[in-house]
Amino acid sequence: MSNQSTVSDIFRRALEIRKANPNSDIKSVKSQIVSEFSGKPFPLPAFLTIPEYDSIAPEEDWTAGLPVVLRGIQTESWDEIAHGILISLEQVENYPIESGREDAPEKEWRNRHKGIAETEAKNMAKWMPEDLMNLAQRNVKK
Repeated sequence: MSNQSTVSDIFRRALEIRKANPNSDIKSVKSQIVSEFSGKPFPLPAFLTIPEYDSIAPEEDWTAGLPVVLRGIQTESWDEIAHGILISLEQVENYPIESGREDAPEKEWRNRHKGIAETEAKNMAKWMPEDLMNLAQRNVKK
């Protein structure tokens, strides 16, 4: 088993540090991440994601720092990686405060298909032969 951390592992560790000391400033979280992970193998860019946050905050929030993380992996800089992790952490922390969690019971889940459903139906009817359309609809209902 490798001791190579993933971006998700580092992000979860930043969350733990933040939760343990919520009043600490973000710079102290960054320095703790750098000190804990320095000398360890860098995460693989193939696992540059934090998928567990897709249902908590919009993708544009939790992925905000990933380009900086990637640059840190490419330049082998734990400081850059920690900086990118903290950008995403701040976005994820601020999202519920500014707009409420998307999976909160009082808020309907953000339906990403809602805005395109009418146009999609119109285009599918226009471009898809009727018998193929019927077959597709039967398969969806199953």
